[in-house]
Amino acid sequence: MNKDTEVDMKEVELNELDPEKQPMTGDVQAVGGEKNGSVKLKVPEDEVTFTGLSKEELMKVAGTPGWVRTRWVLLILFWLGWLGMLAGAIVIIVQAPRCKPIPDMSWWNEGPLYQISDLEAFSEGLTGAEKKLENINQLKVKGLVLGPLHTVQDDNPLTLEPGKIDPSKGTEAALVALMEKAHKKGISVVLDLTPNYRGASHWFQQNDLTEVMEKMKDAVDHWVKLGVDGIKISNLSSPAASPDWSKLQAAVQGNRSEETKKRLLMGVVEGISATEVSQLVNTSGVDLVLSDLLNTNKGGVEQIKDMDTLHSQQRNVGWGLGAAQLHQLSKQAVSQAMIRLYQLLLFTMPGTPVFTYGDEIGLQAQGAESPKMVWDIETEPASGAVVNETAEAERKERVAVRKWFRSLSELRGKERSLLHGDYYSLHSSASSLAFLRLWDQSERYITAVNLGSATETLSLKLAPTENVKLPATAKVHLSTDPELEAESTVSLDNIKLAPGHGVLLQFPYTG
Repeated sequence: MNKDTEVDMKEVELNELDPEKQPMTGDVQAVGGEKNGSVKLKVPEDEVTFTGLSKEELMKVAGTPGWVRTRWVLLILFWLGWLGMLAGAIVIIVQAPRCKPIPDMSWWNEGPLYQISDLEAFSEGLTGAEKKLENINQLKVKGLVLGPLHTVQDDNPLTLEPGKIDPSKGTEAALVALMEKAHKKGISVVLDLTPNYRGASHWFQQNDLTEVMEKMKDAVDHWVKLGVDGIKISNLSSPAASPDWSKLQAAVQGNRSEETKKRLLMGVVEGISATEVSQLVNTSGVDLVLSDLLNTNKGGVEQIKDMDTLHSQQRNVGWGLGAAQLHQLSKQAVSQAMIRLYQLLLFTMPGTPVFTYGDEIGLQAQGAESPKMVWDIETEPASGAVVNETAEAERKERVAVRKWFRSLSELRGKERSLLHGDYYSLHSSASSLAFLRLWDQSERYITAVNLGSATETLSLKLAPTENVKLPATAKVHLSTDPELEAESTVSLDNIKLAPGHGVLLQFPYTG
């Protein structure tokens, strides 16, 4: 065989595929004469195809008595089922408890008011206060009460200019900038226009009242046009008895409608009883009266009696510890435990809580001067730095108090029982008290506090005449007492509270 023939044979061998590697198609013959991978199927020659009934055949069948009866039975069953579901839904709606209508709420009823009496001590005047609005907004406050800011010489009514800002406290432009930024955050701004705020008498002498009231009305007109959301005055009883009171009242509260935001007329009173506060609310027409009842009536029995008297007017009553005098609550609550206790009390009482700057961190006043506000408490010492243990412990405590304040403020803003719920007294003694807040089908809350210096056992009971039932136990929601941990369950017949501590209990609506 020559070389050309050998080359051709090799090419044939290389081009020939291994049978195992040949594709399984019908084009390649497998061993035995059959195509590799092919399946032989026998197809019947006479395949029957179902074409359904013709229109004429269908009409004949549909018209038979059997199908007519069947269609009527199915139609009747369908409508009976539909009517049954409708009737069931109506029964459920009728038998379900109706929701209680929400009372008419104003913005000052929806959260705490935050007083900044000394803007320089707070944060270097109006401009500095504007820079701190985000810090204030984190506290869920609904209103800032600024000042007094106006110019006046002590006890000299001729120098009174309530429509002008003292240059040492800022400018009108700075106030406008602060208000605009506050409004964007949902915070209203109230001006304290107490005329003689540093003098012996807030309204000067009695024979000066007519002239002072005229100046006050003109000032209110000016500030309202500038965008102020309310006016606060101290010693409310004096101007409310003036013949010109209605003019000042109309300047603040005038032109109210459902479409416009209400402006707050707020008055402060000191040294009067809860009954007199109630009467002043009815006769003066003010929107909110802040008293010093918590300062003067410190026992549990007295405080419960005050709440019993004023709870029905809660949308017109403000509560504070030291707030009526523009003091921090730490002046009365001398320990951090008592500061938290009064924060708990103020946020859960029936009415609007009013705080002075620094109350959220337990700021302590030093002497007669306004205390300097402390910022950047969240900043921890640098790694490796020398740490003053006393200062560091104080910083951590302020962080914890602020967290407690925020949790209470957030809870009050979202829970209807605390926001505008009904009030029932449950217990009172010389050193302790407890009360219930509830609204319709919302969660119920019980506040219990021990104001005394010894451990006390509380047994909570409702008056027999009340149409409300207490459960045997309730869950601890918030507590300052380390023995009462959150989420634990306590018996309402036997609550032990350590001295200077309080607890907020929770239980559900059961129908």
